[in-house]
Amino acid sequence: MQIKRILIAGAASVALLGTSACVTDPNTGEQKISRTAIGGIGGALGGYLLGGLIGGKTARIAGAVAGGAIGGYVGYNMDKQIKELKENTAGSGVDVTEVDNGNAFLVNLPDVTFPTGSSSISASFQATLDQVAANLVQYPNSLVDVYGHTDTVGSSSSNQALSERRAQSVANYLTSRGVAASRIRWQGFGETQLKVQTGDNVNEPLNRRVEIKVIPFTEAEAKAAAGQ
Repeated sequence: MQIKRILIAGAASVALLGTSACVTDPNTGEQKISRTAIGGIGGALGGYLLGGLIGGKTARIAGAVAGGAIGGYVGYNMDKQIKELKENTAGSGVDVTEVDNGNAFLVNLPDVTFPTGSSSISASFQATLDQVAANLVQYPNSLVDVYGHTDTVGSSSSNQALSERRAQSVANYLTSRGVAASRIRWQGFGETQLKVQTGDNVNEPLNRRVEIKVIPFTEAEAKAAAGQ
């Protein structure tokens, strides 16, 4: 059963496995420390913490493993995945941002994803969402959370319901395009996670959005989850 309302607060301590190494970021061409060498407290964008993963990370990984949703780990590079996703959705209004101190990334789908007041994905945006789905299929070693958000126009109860329908609609669409259902969970936030405090209808569309959070997991995490 989907969790419809979750209050995400506090901080999650996340330690990544691996050894220190320098890698080249394909997005910038610059040398930086490998993600697998970074540990510590997971920061967040908009309050989304790695520890706040819908349903719990270990349980979700175990489900993905049991469902056969995972793929090979050799050569996986999250920076490469992000770069390809940005290139394939360029000009669509999709924004891709690293979160949780680089341990995950957030794909922000713009207001035009849906007609006003509707949870049916716009025909004009389906090709873009196909690109997002294809990217997730190509890189299967991750969990996917889908978050729905609205503005403050209308009642809070109707906004909550709309955010849930939109999140579920995107989750179902990704599944229909080949993303394993065992990787995906969805949640509606209604008007509780505003990006901007405004009622001017100029910046308000920033609040009407669906976000797809992608959380890669390591081979060691998959083996540990499968053994529990």
